[in-house]
Amino acid sequence: MTPLDKIRNFSIIAHIDHGKSTLADRLIQRTGGLSEREMSAQVLDNMDIEKERGITIKAQTVRLEWKGHVLNLMDTPGHVDFAYEVSRSLAACEGALLVVDAAQGVEAQTLANVYQSIEHDHEIIPVINKIDLPSAEPEKVKTEIEEIIGLDASNAVLSSAKSGIGIDEVLDAIVERIPAPKGDPDAPLKAMLVDSWYDPYLGVVILVRVIDGTIRKGQQVKFMATGTTHLIDRVGAFTPKLENLPDLGPGEIGFITAQIKEVAQARVGDTLTDAKKPAAEPLPGFKEVQPVVFCGLFPVDAADFEKLRESISKLRLNDASFSFEMETSAALGFGFRCGFLGLLHLEIIQERLMREYDLDLITTAPSVVYQIELTHGGGHIDLHNPADMPEPNKIETISEPWIQAVIYVPDEYLGSILKLCQDRRGIQQNLTYVGGRAQATYELPLNEVVFDFYDRLKSLSKGYASFDYEQIGYREGDLVKMGILVNEEPVDALSMIVHRSTAETRGRGMVERLKELIPRHMFKIPIQAAIGGKVIARETISALRKDVTAKCYGGDATRKRKLLDKQKKGKAKMREYGSVSIPQEAFIAALRMGDDA
Repeated sequence: MTPLDKIRNFSIIAHIDHGKSTLADRLIQRTGGLSEREMSAQVLDNMDIEKERGITIKAQTVRLEWKGHVLNLMDTPGHVDFAYEVSRSLAACEGALLVVDAAQGVEAQTLANVYQSIEHDHEIIPVINKIDLPSAEPEKVKTEIEEIIGLDASNAVLSSAKSGIGIDEVLDAIVERIPAPKGDPDAPLKAMLVDSWYDPYLGVVILVRVIDGTIRKGQQVKFMATGTTHLIDRVGAFTPKLENLPDLGPGEIGFITAQIKEVAQARVGDTLTDAKKPAAEPLPGFKEVQPVVFCGLFPVDAADFEKLRESISKLRLNDASFSFEMETSAALGFGFRCGFLGLLHLEIIQERLMREYDLDLITTAPSVVYQIELTHGGGHIDLHNPADMPEPNKIETISEPWIQAVIYVPDEYLGSILKLCQDRRGIQQNLTYVGGRAQATYELPLNEVVFDFYDRLKSLSKGYASFDYEQIGYREGDLVKMGILVNEEPVDALSMIVHRSTAETRGRGMVERLKELIPRHMFKIPIQAAIGGKVIARETISALRKDVTAKCYGGDATRKRKLLDKQKKGKAKMREYGSVSIPQEAFIAALRMGDDA
């Protein structure tokens, strides 16, 4: 057991691409965690997607030794979708390194996580990274940290993780400035479950931070939120290699395994205590993670359905925040309705299914969870799928989730970004300027953001805008279900819930796009967007037709008329009995409808 005054627990806070993973690599290398031969770039980002996109998806910990002290580094995800995991990781630390790019300055994500860190009463050490870049302006960034965040940056550590400048200074600052943890080794066991993942050999591996008491091999522990008890069969830490230890004492961060088969049993934020001598109450802050965005996943080839079911179940072993249930669609066949923490989470799961399990998927338009109050005291329902919306006469009110978004953008792009927020029913809360950049705070409906808001934001600002959001609850709205009819048949996969004010524009965009995508048939095909029984937009795909009058030469005009009338009757009959085949590409393209449609 390590003495309390020799332990330092810290996390690294940074915006995407500010050098967080590279700094973690250098700290591991400098403290001798891995030899030169074992090192690889972004050691803690062990998924291919993490390395390619330069993002951290799963929290990782590593135990380092420096000048007689044990330093526990928590590498946390930076993205808003994983905000709850970040809050638990921060709760397990006493301090944080705030990494800011010397060329780019403070960005939106940095801000969100710094405020969380300040709420946990952390000692925050500013680290200005990438000082060897030609465009680096460390003094300007120090001023930004002081003006925007309100932290004293006069003693900020200047470093370049890539070239290895200032790494010793960072390690010394951690030892000197971050306080040691507090805890009582003789009190009943209290440990926080920081993260868990599935290992094919060990079962579920659980990352814990011990607050009071000691965790030993062979001990019976109880999970306070789920109420289950388990026998610990392994205790250890990552250095970053797996190292078994006899026990973990107060203030220490390490892992345990206890023959648990599913990650869902080990929920992030839960409290572990001794089954025989339990703690009086659990640690504060635990909450169930609720999916925010829902969409349907369908295999392109219907024969892959069982393969998709198996793949989703395997992914679920490793990611308890992702939920799924089976659904069928007349247009797309059998598939699953899946819930995600946000858009990035959706994208990552989709990409992992395609890559790791070699599946071709169709994703329906993402939708959020709506709360519907039914008339005549019928209670309320949570609506995940627009196709399941009750009849309008049974609905009293519909509420949709809203978010508060903070957008950082250089001055020259501000106008187009404000217009984008206005178009998406945004309510401006605040607009301030720091240096050459504006910070806009908006309240927006989540429904308008999940579609393609982020892509539009990036393209309008040439990639310079950064965006972060938090949920602020539900509000009533004038929302309607817009259905798409092809040849007077509703296509359930294309129905969506929209605000009445934007329904016509959305509907017109959708039918125009479908007109281009659906191939012509031998008969005329009307494509309509409708709200209930009222058609709000229509396009018609003209029929392919044979020139039946080609063989007429000379004679009366009635001969031609007769042939054309006969053809017309045939076309009408065909339309009555003919079915329209909508190619898969048409679905995919229609569901990716942007503002340009």
